[in-house]
Amino acid sequence: MNTQTFLVKKSDLTQTQLLQSEAAPLQAGKVRLRIDLFSLTANNITYASFGDAMKYWDFYPREDEWGVIPVWGFANVTESLCEGITAGQRFYGYFPMSDEVVLTPARVGATGFSVSDGPRGQLAAVYNSYSNCAADPFYAHGSEAVQCLLRPLFITSWLIDDFLADNSFFGSEAVLLSSASSKTAYGTAFCLSQRPKAERPKIIGLTSPGNVAFSESLGCYDQIITYDQLETLSASTPATYVDYAGNAALRLRIHTHFKELKYSCSVGGTHVQELGGAKGLPGPKATLFFAPAQIAKRRDEWGGAVLNQRLAQSWQAFAQRVSQPGATWMDVETHTVATANAAYASLLKGQLSPRNGQVWSLSK
Repeated sequence: MNTQTFLVKKSDLTQTQLLQSEAAPLQAGKVRLRIDLFSLTANNITYASFGDAMKYWDFYPREDEWGVIPVWGFANVTESLCEGITAGQRFYGYFPMSDEVVLTPARVGATGFSVSDGPRGQLAAVYNSYSNCAADPFYAHGSEAVQCLLRPLFITSWLIDDFLADNSFFGSEAVLLSSASSKTAYGTAFCLSQRPKAERPKIIGLTSPGNVAFSESLGCYDQIITYDQLETLSASTPATYVDYAGNAALRLRIHTHFKELKYSCSVGGTHVQELGGAKGLPGPKATLFFAPAQIAKRRDEWGGAVLNQRLAQSWQAFAQRVSQPGATWMDVETHTVATANAAYASLLKGQLSPRNGQVWSLSK
């Protein structure tokens, strides 16, 4: 049986190919899963943009110039030679952009398993865990598209909110979020907005003119401004910058304009064509936010059960708001092999409506 994998050229993300290969016989201790649904968002483009620096290419490594972007999705076990895992079980986790994957499970239990063989043993544990849908508190049958689109992004959003609060918002009176219409940014804004106004900074979203109306319609920002309006904000306001755009010129403007910039946090790279370094900036160092570090901190402080409970509760509230009848925040668009290249290109070029959510199935 042939498998299909979507590849991108590491040095030029505009170049892609759909690779067909013959599935190898399953070896002892391994499982074969059929991937039937995964999401593709700006977050995945960030994985590719920082593939070498953050080792995202190492999850499904290749020995040539082509890379496999990791994605979040759902898959069914079709064959198992691993004790404790049986055919037909469904799992949520970090998969390749493919219709199939072979994994070597470890620490198999009722809630799922982890993977730690090869290069993955040196990578962040949060990406190596696979949840059994039958025992997953985040899982809800019938809303898998929303789950694989927003669940991984929301966890990052929740952790950013938690990190900022954990540090008393660095004494800031305003938090600026670039790419305000992006899913990770508005997830963060949602979490921040759930806190009493007296206990949090003002939430300011930065976006392009075409996305102002959408960003304002979400109701989780205190103020939305366009990028060219940045300098209208008071330069003396103690502020924190959470950077989802990765736009080097915008970052410099923010660091230059705000004389009381307390903290600068780099999260993503939605502005693919404007990415750049952060050396020599005025004010605080632009620090990369690494979600697994905050997860590890809270797991040590709270314990895994409490952390998962708090995450699940927040996720359910967010998912309910996103899917609210008559006022949904997202329109889901499904893609197969036939539309994969065009769908990827439109996302890479930033041509999609902020309401758009892409889910793929290369098995169809």
